[in-house]
Amino acid sequence: MELRESMTFFNAMLEDMKSQMEEKNTLIRELKEDNNILRSTVSDLSNRLNLVEQNMRDGNIKVNGIPENKNENLVKTIEQLSKIIGEPISPEDILLTTRVAKLNKDNDRPRTVIVKLRTPRHRDAILAAVVSYNRKNKEDKLCTHHLGYRGARKPVFVSEHLSPVNKSLHAAARIRAKELNFKYTWVRNGRIFMRRDDFGEAVLVRNRECLDLIK
Repeated sequence: MELRESMTFFNAMLEDMKSQMEEKNTLIRELKEDNNILRSTVSDLSNRLNLVEQNMRDGNIKVNGIPENKNENLVKTIEQLSKIIGEPISPEDILLTTRVAKLNKDNDRPRTVIVKLRTPRHRDAILAAVVSYNRKNKEDKLCTHHLGYRGARKPVFVSEHLSPVNKSLHAAARIRAKELNFKYTWVRNGRIFMRRDDFGEAVLVRNRECLDLIK
């Protein structure tokens, strides 16, 4: 009798433990599903935010290498740059010019200049003209002398103004391109591309996961 009661007791305990385990496993599955949904939602929101941030920069260009001085007139400097490259723009087409803070205060290079142009069309025209100018003048590429600055000739670089996420992705793409001996990495309309050689197909780099898939 006692043995039967003991067996019944242990069986009840076992069933109770099994029930508790099933409840915990169900809870774990539900938490995993919720976590996956949250990750997907965060990723989607991050992508949307990055798209908004990039769209806000649609008409912008970034200019590196312009020397700094207290009485500088960046609008006139950008006008001069546009004339040199053969794509002159008027002051009315320049909505804003500003310098951005340095991430490293010990860096002695001049702060980057951000220029907001009237339309993305103006931006694209300037970017294309810079590329064309530098190709035609390989021994005298765009530099500080062209903008009226005396002293040592230092290069001036003009590029698209990328969002922080795209800027980081572009840097990662350049590193990956070097690892894989890709010949080209470039940006167009805030999107990053890579190409192995002159005959290869352009690869759109949407995110860092894309870089891992490129062989």
